[in-house]
Amino acid sequence: MARILLAEDDDSIRVFLARALRRAGHDVCALGDGETALSWAASHPVDLLLADVVMPGIDGIELARRASDMHPLLRVIFITGFAAVALGETEALPRDTAVLAKPFHLRQLVGEIERFLAA
Repeated sequence: MARILLAEDDDSIRVFLARALRRAGHDVCALGDGETALSWAASHPVDLLLADVVMPGIDGIELARRASDMHPLLRVIFITGFAAVALGETEALPRDTAVLAKPFHLRQLVGEIERFLAA
């Protein structure tokens, strides 16, 4: 079981993903923006950040950078419809980062999380 911080500004996607990840056995904190997620990460242990890239305020990439500073072993998976944008900035991303392009199947996401955490 992993402690997952989910940062997704789309309410329906956030609720759906959080429910599915909890059913897969993970401890999930699901938040709707980068600022709140960063604040939560400052006072809680977290194994994996699952973040949308494009969010108002602090975007997923900046959230990942700052949260990785707080949690050096943090792994990050970006979920985005803008994979090319995220991939274009790979030199500035934390070391344990992956990108999962929308749309994706829920099994694909859970499988990617399991594979990523096992590595």
